Amino acid sequence: MELIEDFQAARPRLLSLAHRILGSLHDAEDAVQTTWLRARTADWAAVDNPEGWFTTVTARLCLDQLRARDRRGELPLLAESIPDVALAADEEFLRREDVSRALLVLLGRLTPAQRVAYVLHDLFAVPFDQIATVLDTAPANAKKLASRARLRLGEPGAEPRETAGHARIVDAFLAAARGGDIDRLVALMAPGVVRTVDPRLVREGAATEVRGARQVAEETRYFADRIHASVPMLVNGGPGAVIAPGGHPLACLRFEIADGRITRFEITRFRPDDSVRRFSDLP
Repeated sequence: MELIEDFQAARPRLLSLAHRILGSLHDAEDAVQTTWLRARTADWAAVDNPEGWFTTVTARLCLDQLRARDRRGELPLLAESIPDVALAADEEFLRREDVSRALLVLLGRLTPAQRVAYVLHDLFAVPFDQIATVLDTAPANAKKLASRARLRLGEPGAEPRETAGHARIVDAFLAAARGGDIDRLVALMAPGVVRTVDPRLVREGAATEVRGARQVAEETRYFADRIHASVPMLVNGGPGAVIAPGGHPLACLRFEIADGRITRFEITRFRPDDSVRRFSDLP
């Protein structure tokens, strides 16, 4: 009875932790369920820190999954490779848990050990001596892994004033698109704005190029679901956004901005080698 109570108390946190490490609700649920099965065969009377035990076992299982993906040569979990039902579940969990969409995109760029070290320490305040046990390394090495993860994540830093202004324009554009505010969208774009899109990202027969602020603004209503799953980010060094349903990258938006207005933007499929990082002045 004590084991069941300990596990039920820990389960929400374990699921959140596993989701951040694995990026998939289905995989996270599998890891937590396996933790429960292992707990049932453990000498529970000898466990003096149930929460620590659950955390260590779950994190090790997640690390094994990440390493297995690497051995199979799998790409990061991209939206186009995930079944719709799993993608919908990931999106619902992300919204319910208020998980940072941008952070999940960036976590996919880390090595397995870096991702585990960063998530455990920076997101769940697990001490480095416990992280070292998970990673089978020394605490000093675990600390270095978390530090390298922060560098690879591109923690927000000082940016030119122009970039900060562009961030606000991109954020305002996405907010207006989500709310269906056509007039606001028109005001944010230059009259002769041009929008291009990879034909693989739109329905057959849809225009791959649209010109004119009103025309582009009106068209956004056909992509409401994707706009709701977008987050402003620097994309390949320029102002942009990443469409990432459930935290899984699908497409990139790249904006050209002049005199405070969007003059052009293109929508392309997300590639694993795309460089993305967070704007410093946006959450």
